[in-house]
Amino acid sequence: MTAAKPQTINAFDPNTHIQTITIVGLGGTGAQVARSVARMVYDMKAARLHTPQIVLIDPDKVEQKNVGRQLYVEADVGQAKAHVLMRRFNMALGLEIVAIDQPVNAEKHFERWGNLIIGAVDNHMARRELAKANGAIWVDAGNHFNAGQVVIGNTSDHETAMRYIDGQNGRYSYLPNAGLLFPVVLEPEPDAKPQPEPERSCAELVAAREQDLLVNDWMAIIASQYIYKLLHRQPIHSFVSYVSADAMSVRSVPICRDELEIYLS
Repeated sequence: MTAAKPQTINAFDPNTHIQTITIVGLGGTGAQVARSVARMVYDMKAARLHTPQIVLIDPDKVEQKNVGRQLYVEADVGQAKAHVLMRRFNMALGLEIVAIDQPVNAEKHFERWGNLIIGAVDNHMARRELAKANGAIWVDAGNHFNAGQVVIGNTSDHETAMRYIDGQNGRYSYLPNAGLLFPVVLEPEPDAKPQPEPERSCAELVAAREQDLLVNDWMAIIASQYIYKLLHRQPIHSFVSYVSADAMSVRSVPICRDELEIYLS
């Protein structure tokens, strides 16, 4: 009788020395991710580990509707979100975070190598810029009323994703990013009106009771766990995690040919 062959548990291993962590979008999800990343880098610094540069990007200013629903207080209203969080975490933890209060631009804001980009944006134009940073590791968080998904990947090229779809000895150097897995996130939402209304922010949806107050917290925790594993070189066994605040559940899809083919076909 032949013994059963042990099943290989595949893991994402991009073999990238992360120099910069750029968080794009500092609303309900992004601000919470920024808080977690600041804590991670502070902890790494205390342990005398290599600490990457943190960059926060968001062109928006804090509005009254953001207070309480996002990581802002009354005194922050009218100030740039990126600068508010930069000052807060730098003063609290002795970091040297950089703030950019402009719309994200791939050519201007992303270095060629060593990028970890966290996307927490609510419009397709910003995601298109993130998708241009091919070669960077992109963790993208997107949600609707009470559910969403977090995707990790480092290529927007279909041919590259297919070439490495089997990995090598259980290690995957390349995974498809959010733009390749879900092309719809790079397109404007369909609207039958002759004059489409602008895409609404998470804060506006929460205020209108069209989005769960805590779904962004769920999204941020899962995105932050992917980031923590990357920074500490721990194995990452999934390429997309589906979050449901209503069901209080997270379902992560394992990295393997069968699952990746479903998304890439």
